[in-house]
Amino acid sequence: MDNKLSFSKPTYVLAPLAGFTDLPFRSVVKKFGADLTVSEMLSSNALAHGSEKTLHMLQKSPLEDPYSVQIAGADVDVVRSAIDVLNAQEGIDIIDLNCGCPVPKVVGHGSGSSLLLNLPLMGDIIKTIKEHSNKSLTSVKIRLGFEEKNHVDIAKVVEDSGADFLAVHGRTRAGKFKAAVDYDAIKEIKEAVNIPVIANGDIDSFEKAKWVMEHTGADGVMIGRGAVGAPWLFHQLRTGEAHVDQSLKHEIIMEHFDKMIEFYGAHGVSMFRKHTHTYSKGYRGASVLRNQVNSIEDIQEYRDVIDDFFKNGEMTL
Repeated sequence: MDNKLSFSKPTYVLAPLAGFTDLPFRSVVKKFGADLTVSEMLSSNALAHGSEKTLHMLQKSPLEDPYSVQIAGADVDVVRSAIDVLNAQEGIDIIDLNCGCPVPKVVGHGSGSSLLLNLPLMGDIIKTIKEHSNKSLTSVKIRLGFEEKNHVDIAKVVEDSGADFLAVHGRTRAGKFKAAVDYDAIKEIKEAVNIPVIANGDIDSFEKAKWVMEHTGADGVMIGRGAVGAPWLFHQLRTGEAHVDQSLKHEIIMEHFDKMIEFYGAHGVSMFRKHTHTYSKGYRGASVLRNQVNSIEDIQEYRDVIDDFFKNGEMTL
């Protein structure tokens, strides 16, 4: 197995999350503890057609090593063309096939969790990636089924088709993001296959991540929404320390802001507002801060305001 990603110890992965896990955010979680970061989901169709916007989304931080690119696709030939495009790109270690996205637009094209309705096609696409990719590893992100759970069958197809590891979101497509996560089903998958299994779904704290790994026997956890507003979760997992000093939170928040400006320029100010809102949850004066930053356009002014707030702010009990 690729020596950049060893499953001999728990592996901590940042899940792809549209609109949040862009290059600045990924570089921050990578610096502070994540083992693996994954690009936002890319359309194999857009890749195959050389979409400039999609190619721009392949950009990574120098810290992102190893780096995984997630693609969605429902046509073997189109996926093969997308792989040809990715093969020409340096710095990608893993190609991940999304078989879990529940969004109607993706499902309507036969991609994402739609592939769970056609396991032979899913298997063919995985084999195509495995055979034609020049990257070190091939992985797959799945759900437990489309309407009903058939998670062990799905996982066995993933393994038999040559994937090196898989990530399991513990809901069906019908469960979207609301139904209770079935960690028992993730455990059943782990017991049924011989490739590493990463557990995913509602992992929003250090304690929950530790419990999920213990309960499922998984080789690691993939955290998405739980890391938004709390990227220090990866630092906690890496160090094994439940407590996070406010000074470290302050450092991580400022690093995130600076990376946003570095990557997006002045536009990074307005883009960082949603992050400011999530970071300030639980702080005294959070609503005043949110109102204040909503009208700030200047980079330095914005930076000074949040620097002071997160350096000196107090948490409410």
